[in-house]
Amino acid sequence: MITEHNRIQEIFNRIAPVYDQLNDGLSWGQHRIWKKMAVGWSGAKPGDTALDLCCGSGDLALLLAQQVGEQGRVFGVDFSDCQLEIAAHRPRPFTIPTAAIAWVESDVLTLPFEDNTFDCATMGYGLRNVVDIPSSLRELHRVLKPGATAAILDFHRPPSSLLRTFQQWYLDQIVVPAAEEFGFKEEYAYINPSLDKFPIGCEQVMLAQQAGFSQATHYPIASGMMGVLVITKAN
Repeated sequence: MITEHNRIQEIFNRIAPVYDQLNDGLSWGQHRIWKKMAVGWSGAKPGDTALDLCCGSGDLALLLAQQVGEQGRVFGVDFSDCQLEIAAHRPRPFTIPTAAIAWVESDVLTLPFEDNTFDCATMGYGLRNVVDIPSSLRELHRVLKPGATAAILDFHRPPSSLLRTFQQWYLDQIVVPAAEEFGFKEEYAYINPSLDKFPIGCEQVMLAQQAGFSQATHYPIASGMMGVLVITKAN
């Protein structure tokens, strides 16, 4: 029997070869700006040990590596071995000293790290895809050091019905047909229904507080069609 976890894992394995190309084209490159914003909100600084959950092809992990520098360390975690293979062989910007990155194949619900390990963390477009959001937030809370901050970037349902209608139209009429050209219609058609079930900002804040985070704020971006949940573990 194929579980929801296995189904999502298979999706990300299949789309790995075109994942970056489609993201750039379908967001007009804006996803790179949003990822830099998330890294900024994480508070990553030189010498930190940083965590990037659901790292995919490594965008956020590489940005974290630039922030923590040669004295820092980054762990990129994903359950897709195909995505990790691409991440491990991506070229790095040669002009900026970067930290060592360890690519780890793991489910975010059972992270292979000790308690209180990381100084900061990011997650890009991953929370919406985990099968148990409260458990994933509790596990993230466990591995962060006291006082550490995580920034979680993902799609968001905007409060305006007009914008939500536009978002649905864009996903169904632009994103899915574009993905279909690469043979990945089914893999991208799942975004809209997954977004319908995804907690909105205030609900994400509540879930983070229930997971033990002392501070939680959701920042809507891109007219509320994206958002970053910023959460901090108490000292």
